[in-house]
This record gives sequence, structure tokens and C-alpha cells, in this order.
Amino acid sequence: MGFLKLFKGKGPEAYEQKGDHFFKIGQYGAAKIEYEAALKKAGKGSRDTALENRLRNKLLKSKDALAIQHKGHAQELQEAGDYESASDFLNLALELTSDPATTKGIKELLARKGRTTADDFFIAPTESQCQEDSREMDEEEYFTALCGTLTEETQDAYHRYGDAFKAGYVALNTGNYELAAGMLSQALKENPPDNLIAPELATAYLNLERYEEALAILDAFLCNHPTSIRGYRILCETFWARERFNDALKSILSCPEDIINTLPIMQLRAESLNRSGRHNEAYNLYNEIILSYGWNDQTVTLLAATCEALDKKREALNLYSQVIQRCRNNGTLINPLVKEKYADICMDMGDYSKKIMDIYLSLINDNPDAKAEYFRRLGIIYKAAGNDRESQRYLHLAERLETP
Repeated sequence: MGFLKLFKGKGPEAYEQKGDHFFKIGQYGAAKIEYEAALKKAGKGSRDTALENRLRNKLLKSKDALAIQHKGHAQELQEAGDYESASDFLNLALELTSDPATTKGIKELLARKGRTTADDFFIAPTESQCQEDSREMDEEEYFTALCGTLTEETQDAYHRYGDAFKAGYVALNTGNYELAAGMLSQALKENPPDNLIAPELATAYLNLERYEEALAILDAFLCNHPTSIRGYRILCETFWARERFNDALKSILSCPEDIINTLPIMQLRAESLNRSGRHNEAYNLYNEIILSYGWNDQTVTLLAATCEALDKKREALNLYSQVIQRCRNNGTLINPLVKEKYADICMDMGDYSKKIMDIYLSLINDNPDAKAEYFRRLGIIYKAAGNDRESQRYLHLAERLETP
């Protein structure tokens, strides 16, 4: 291969081959994108009429197949009574197809009447519910609510630590780390030496990047409370922030035998391995944890992320899918990060389906800070579906959000 040829990128045949693969597995939107790219690439080089004609035929077939796919989705939506969404799919299919029979079938479905809107499914909250939701808690109530997530023993201790601790603990949990550090430091001095305040103060120091102070008080705390899992958690997070991953591992491996094989400590060990780049060891340890403790959504999610680091995308996708399905079956909220990871891998594998589109639309509400990236992904999905107008709209929205 000549030196200059290295810089020319993929030829049209490479895009064509990828399009053939997607068409074969029924990913017609992805196939359409690849054939369009191949045709564009072919048009830039020396004219090869046979190649261009072949690509145009494949592009037409992929668009017709995509139109038929949209028509099928529309029929399902109409059967469910959602004529509005069905109409969107049918109009899009009409723009894509050049086949007279398909066009006739689409127009027949468009002639069907019906109406279903979101208002039909929305139940407005009562006035009393709105008042309850808008009522702000005072500091004492908020402190009590925060303590409600702790063990009874820890709750009792926290309630005995006085006003400075309460103010500091509330400040810590509302992101006012300077105030938290000052008040918790005062509370540490006001209470007996065996108190449980040090991990909370260390958390404030960690967020203020006062790492050495955090490490010093945690070292003293763990001497008096050697089985405190919370203490080890904050200690590891402080070491991670300083990129002292080996020190985090040493601290975990030297903890008492009473807790070394507990689930939280084993998770800290695996996460420390991951952060240090030892992904194979982390992968083996997460699998060992699942064998020992059974299914745990957090552990499985961390294992899936480790699979991604090892480029085991299909295994990662399967794990994220299982977490999502279990949450749905149990009626629990799905971690937005899990949904995002699942959708990202699906797209990387050429899945531009409505299911993936719906996930990104839901993520806009779940994580508004990342809207620009979700809009960009939606633009790509609409492009794959043949809806250039919506594609450009979402890509423009993404660009506007990223422009200072």
C-alpha cells in the first residue's frame, strides 16, 4: 500500500460492505446510512458507473425495507389506539418508499381515524398533594429525614451530637462544604473521642480537595473503629481522588478479617482494581462477588462497566439489559446511567430503533446536563430512519447548547 493511500480513509466498498451487513440483520436504517456514505464517497473519486448504480439500488432497497418496517410499527400503534404516533411513522414511511404497493398500503392506513393523546393518560395531582410537595422542611425536619436512611444505632448517635453536628450534617448533604467542614470540626471537638463524626467531616474535606486532612482524621478514626465500612469507603474515595490506587488496595487488604469478605469491602477492592487499570482482575472479582452474594444490581452494573473497559460489549449489553428488565419487573426506578450505557452500546452496534430513541428522550429529563449529547444521538437516529428534517433539528439543538 502506498504511503499517501493511508490517509485517504475508507473507500466506498468498505461502507457498502458494512451496509450489506446491517441490511442482512434487519437494521435497515443503519444500512441506509452506510449506503449513503458509500454513494457520497464514490461520487468523490473517479466515476465508476457500475458501482454507483449498484449502491443506488441498495439504497432504494434499504429505504423500502425501512418504510415497510415503519408501516409495521404504525399498525401495532393503531391496534393499541395510538393513531397520532402511528401517523408520524406512516408519513415518514411515505417519504422513504418508492414502491407503489407499499405506498398504497401506507395511504390506506393513514385513512383510518382515531385519536389518542397524552392527556388521556395523565392524572393531575390533587391540590393537597401539590401543597404537600411544595412545603419546605426546616433544618430539624431535614436532619431527621436524612438520619432515617441510617441504622438505628447510628441514628441514635447522630441525634446526640448536638446542634453543631446537625447544622454541619445538613450543610454536607446540601452541598455547602465550607460550612459543613467548620460545623463538623466543631462537633468533633464537642463530643467524646469514640464518636462517628470523622467520616462526615472527611467527606466535607474530600469535596473541598483537602485530601491530607481527610486522610489524617480517617486514619485516627479507623484505629478506634477498625470495622467501619463507611470509614473505608471514604478512605478509598480520598485515595482515588489522589490517584493513589495501590494505597487504596493496601488499606482494603489490611482491614480486619471480620469485614474483609463482606460485600461492600469486596466491591471497594474491585473498584480500586478497575481504577488502577487492572480490569481483568476486577472482572474476575466481580464475578466472584456475584457467585458469593447472588445478583446485586450495583455489582452487576459495575461488572458491565468493566466489560466495556475490556471491550466485551455484547456481555456488557446483556448485563445492562438484565438490570433494566429486573427493575421493570420489580417496579423500581432504573438508574439513568444504566439506560444511557445500554442505549450507547446499542447504537455502537447499529441499533437505531424507536426503542433506543425513546431511551434518549427519557434521559433528557433524567439528566438534563447531558442534553446536548442526547440531542446529537437523536439526530443520528432520525437520520437513520430517513427523517432528515428531524435529524437536522436535533443536531441544531445540540450545537446551540454547546455554543458558549
